[in-house]
Amino acid sequence: MRIAKPYLLTAPLIALILLGSACQTAQRPTALLPAKQASAPAITSAAPTPAANPQPTPQAQIQAKPKPDPVADLIAQVEKEYQAGQDNYKAGQTDAAKKNFDRAFDLLLGSSVDLRSDERLQREFDRILDGVNQLELEASQEGESYPEQKSEPAPIDEANEATPAVDANIKAKAEAEIQGTHSDLPLMLTDPVASYINYFSTNHGRAILEHALTRGGRYRDMIQRVLKEEGVPQDLIYLAQAESGFHPLALSRAGARGMWQFMGSRAKAYGLERDFWVDERQDPERATRAAARHLKDLFNQFGDWYLAMAAYNSGPGTVQSAVKRTGYADFWQLYKRNVLPKETRNYVPIILAVTIMAKNPAQYGLENVVPDQPVPYDTVRIDYPVDLRLVAECVDASPATLQDLNPSLLRLATPRDQEFELHLPSGTKDQYLNEIAAVPAEMRVWWRYHMVEPGDTLNSLARKYGTTRQAIAQANYLDGDADLKADSKLIIPVAPGKHPPGEDAVSYSRRLTRYKVRKGDTVQTVADNFGVSETMVRRWNHLKGDALGGRRVLYVHLPVTPDANSVRASTSKPMPRKLLASSAKTSRHKVQPGETLFSIARSHNTTVAALKEKNRNIAVLRPGMILVIATPSR
Repeated sequence: MRIAKPYLLTAPLIALILLGSACQTAQRPTALLPAKQASAPAITSAAPTPAANPQPTPQAQIQAKPKPDPVADLIAQVEKEYQAGQDNYKAGQTDAAKKNFDRAFDLLLGSSVDLRSDERLQREFDRILDGVNQLELEASQEGESYPEQKSEPAPIDEANEATPAVDANIKAKAEAEIQGTHSDLPLMLTDPVASYINYFSTNHGRAILEHALTRGGRYRDMIQRVLKEEGVPQDLIYLAQAESGFHPLALSRAGARGMWQFMGSRAKAYGLERDFWVDERQDPERATRAAARHLKDLFNQFGDWYLAMAAYNSGPGTVQSAVKRTGYADFWQLYKRNVLPKETRNYVPIILAVTIMAKNPAQYGLENVVPDQPVPYDTVRIDYPVDLRLVAECVDASPATLQDLNPSLLRLATPRDQEFELHLPSGTKDQYLNEIAAVPAEMRVWWRYHMVEPGDTLNSLARKYGTTRQAIAQANYLDGDADLKADSKLIIPVAPGKHPPGEDAVSYSRRLTRYKVRKGDTVQTVADNFGVSETMVRRWNHLKGDALGGRRVLYVHLPVTPDANSVRASTSKPMPRKLLASSAKTSRHKVQPGETLFSIARSHNTTVAALKEKNRNIAVLRPGMILVIATPSR
């Protein structure tokens, strides 16, 4: 774990594909000229000595200086922030990316130079706005289908908050027990260590310890093997126990993640990557190997395992500074002089307390804790994205089982455009390969398998999955309902982008529409013209209020609904305002339980025929469905 200021979490900018990159101003390297070779002096006729060059006047010096260009300087600052945002976004650091993008916009909008005064500023604003909007749209669309998995609170945070007292009896027993405890880490029983033995012996602390000892059985063999291969003490396993309770999804309040509680920057330095789809800090074996190498480097730097563990927690710079200030390269001396952060002062005693107790289970009433067994799995290396729900259906397992076997996946899908080692329940590799082969590679994030149940019909399945009976029949070579057999599997061809029934089906086109602002326009009038919310117009254009003074162009993503053909979604040009004013006004209605086409038509002052025309001649309504409503403008 690293100590860091937590980011202020905002609505996630979650996505994978970067549409656009910032131009970075490059400096021309200075050419290195070869040194002149010495040569004999030439014999020439005498010539009058030229007069010394007169010194330029102060005014001439001023005129010789290049004229400052505040616009170019401003654009350079904006580009720097924008590029940093792109880099952070690509690395999966969406909160940091948002801060970079916000600063870029603040520089442009808060400058004393008016955007309208220089075409370069307007082009820069439009370009950055376009790029950021594309990222946000990708993130929101991907995030709707694949929300990020939930993390678990890191146990080390709870232990750090505790202020346990030293129990004299517990300390005396521990002192007697520690003499016969074998460990490849040095074990010392100080008052801070004894206080945490007391904490883990009672109430909530004991539950945390027992849970970690139980879960640790699943990973113990792997962790000890990796630690041995990397040449570090195998009892460093208790660092992971204290940090995360052996939970790959553990997340600290400081943002450290995974079984070994890596911060993002430190993880990257040891080869652990993170993007929209994968966070290798949550991969148990990869993170264990990275932690072993990091701890080995820290030991080589400090020559002491206690200092190495302290540096693992707060960073080597913090510990090195404390050593220089005091002159003591000893953790307990630094502890005594209170020159380390509170969390780091607690960190080493917590690990030592856990180690002593785990190695003496009978002494602390832990002999009845039964460790989990390692979970075997098959591995398939894939180079295509696939939804874990489809994988689960292929191997007759649950999506939760697949997530548990693949904790590095942040979402219910494998990454795009890169290889991934997919873990499957043991013995199911061949079954998966056989069944996934029937699904086109480009459809493996959309299509599903369905186990036929008594009473299923092609129509009922089409309604359930938002597809058509013809598509299901064609994909499975069926003539009709008579061919459906209970307990057989059907391929369900779900159209790309189709939302499951019951979800709010409103989404937006990925294509940006440029709208030229006219006199009298406001955020509300533009939102009304395009059938989108004012909130989205402000978000897409980084606007604070309703006025559009100084803006020449607005960007809009046209609305798309899977339950209706929207004419607007197929064009990049906005409908003329006069045409909009004279045509029917379009709105959207979310179907509520008990509503009918007649009741909806009456409430919106339209007809059932008009409703059907706008919504693909729909006949059956389902709660949650989104209908397009067209009513004549007055």
